[in-house]
Amino acid sequence: MAMASSTAIDPGGLQRLLSWLSPAYPVGAYTYSHGLERAVEDGAVRDRAGLVAYVSAVLEAGAGRIDGALLAAAFRAAEAGDDAALDEVTDLANAWRGTAETALETLAQGTAFLRVTTAAWPEARLADFARRHRNAITHPVALGAAAAWQGMPLRAVLFGFLSSFAANIVSAGVRLVPLGQTDGQVATAALLPVLEAATEAALIAELDRLGTAAPMLDLFSLRHETQYTRLFRS
Repeated sequence: MAMASSTAIDPGGLQRLLSWLSPAYPVGAYTYSHGLERAVEDGAVRDRAGLVAYVSAVLEAGAGRIDGALLAAAFRAAEAGDDAALDEVTDLANAWRGTAETALETLAQGTAFLRVTTAAWPEARLADFARRHRNAITHPVALGAAAAWQGMPLRAVLFGFLSSFAANIVSAGVRLVPLGQTDGQVATAALLPVLEAATEAALIAELDRLGTAAPMLDLFSLRHETQYTRLFRS
């Protein structure tokens, strides 16, 4: 098995990573829009360009920026066998959400990820980690720790997680705006430079100096909580 700190990934690790990040992995990601539903309702996102701008803001200055850094920190703590550092990252991640719905989004997916992953790819350290926190672990932290203990390379995991996060919001946008499937794929392709930059930023991020700068995203999420008709949970 390739070392987690390398850039290579063996076939088994690649199969696990692709499975974990697949829309078919049962974490319920399709039920969340990360506030996009309210943005569309308010007319702030009306077309493909608006959707790309929204997802870019999430990755550059919102939860994507935070989650990438948290995933990297959890990965490194797990790889080093530093339970105290891993627990500290876990607690920080649980507190680092601006609204109730985005907190639900990441914690519910984290819980589902742990349940499925410990059953399909048993790993004693991951099971102990889940028990220690009573499964109250955010998705990026759970994925980061699991990937480190399965010997996957950090950069690939991080880029994959951010890509999956972005793709889920794009998928929600295709249904909400609405857009055609081709427009959705064009939007996904346009996000590559943003995803590459977000990955690099997460790899060098310092948690004690990290923050967000996207108040409108939080406002959309807050307003979504009282939206009259809703398709998504966030």
